[in-house]
Amino acid sequence: MWGALGEPADSYYAIRPECIDDVPRTRFKIKPGKTLSARKWQAAFSPDGHLDIGKTLHRIRRGGIHPSIRGEVWEFLLGCYDPESTFDERDQIRQHRRVQYARWKNECREIFPVIGSGKYITAPVITDDGQPIQEPLVLLETIPGTDANNADTVNKLLPRGPFDKKVIQWLLTLHQIGLDVIRTDRTLVFYEKQENLSKLWDILSVYAWIDTDVGYGQGMSDLCSPMIILLEDEADAFWCFERLMRRLRGNFRCTKNSVGVETQLGYLAAVTQVIDPKLHHHFETLGGGNYVFAFRMLMVLFRREFSFCDSLYLWEMMWALEYDPNLFSLYEELGSKTAKAVGSNKGKPKSKRQCGKYERENMKIKSSDAPLPISVFLVASVLKDKSSKLLHEARGLDDVVKILNDMTGNLDAKKACIGALKLHKKYLKKVLPSFHSLINSLSFLYPSSDIERKSRMHVPVNVIARRFIRT
Repeated sequence: MWGALGEPADSYYAIRPECIDDVPRTRFKIKPGKTLSARKWQAAFSPDGHLDIGKTLHRIRRGGIHPSIRGEVWEFLLGCYDPESTFDERDQIRQHRRVQYARWKNECREIFPVIGSGKYITAPVITDDGQPIQEPLVLLETIPGTDANNADTVNKLLPRGPFDKKVIQWLLTLHQIGLDVIRTDRTLVFYEKQENLSKLWDILSVYAWIDTDVGYGQGMSDLCSPMIILLEDEADAFWCFERLMRRLRGNFRCTKNSVGVETQLGYLAAVTQVIDPKLHHHFETLGGGNYVFAFRMLMVLFRREFSFCDSLYLWEMMWALEYDPNLFSLYEELGSKTAKAVGSNKGKPKSKRQCGKYERENMKIKSSDAPLPISVFLVASVLKDKSSKLLHEARGLDDVVKILNDMTGNLDAKKACIGALKLHKKYLKKVLPSFHSLINSLSFLYPSSDIERKSRMHVPVNVIARRFIRT
């Protein structure tokens, strides 16, 4: 139901009374005629269930999504369902996914019975070499009121070996997930209930079990939390989170020498050097040319820079701008265990009307490479907006971090997205002419047939940028 003009949306995500003074104020307001309402959402479907995604994207860009329907709209934005599907087809997919999630959850429960028990753990249960740990805290957390020194009771909760490498690695993450869960969105009334904390722990534990390449990384709880708040069914929330991780899992893939998000930090450095070379030079002078100060913004998509409600508004604006109608078919083709980062242009021909505004701009680039995510341009937009302050007041990286931290609660999600789009256009105008100059210069080195072949190579725009900003 609609409230008064400009109705605040905070009432849908109640804050604990003792925390009200500690959270950023929310700017997002529900605006009749602009915000996608339940009535407009229902009217966007044909009688058999086909969704007019173009009209829906336009409405989201104008005023976001009403909190009462946010979860079900997100399922489309994240590629859980094809807008061309029918009601019946989506029901079949939903039931199949719920069965699949229950199967994975049962696999986890057979290894460690606390999964699905309504409880969670924050203490380790196994050593690095696979030996069970009889940690009394685990028993106190899972069976309150029992004797934590009772070995028989403790042993019933301990996983039974011997374990292979996959099981050991998974068991080692469970208490790490628990420690993050109890710190996630702790200002919300929603997480005063043990069952909701447990649901978040269960989803993250199951995801870590099925995605062995990435497992669990700090920050995933911030990305998953909104899903279980917006979607009542745990399996539906899991699949929404899993789809979001298709976009972001590369950020969490770590090796001994690097963290996955370093790739996006590199893109951010390249973009900033193109659109604001003076600011980029300043960062390099301060020893921040690796842009590690922007790590958090990219990892958890500005969850800490906005209020809870505003961060959800920012996300749906981003996803509406980036929307690719081929997402669903791409994800289904790749499969849940082998999916890579989103961005392939393969699939059926796209209708521009069904694409987000940012995606339409990327379609103009003849490239088979994944386009840069809009999040990179969002961060670049924020840095650009604070350029003067950063140039005049930052005398070290600590100053840079302080200036960026002071933005918390003072950013406007819609303005940030508009700024990102403007920077994206500016970036392409500066980069693409350099690429065409490169192709033309090849005429002095290669026969014409080779030039034609090279011009069809679809050189990635981000690679072009890195090459030319160094000249």
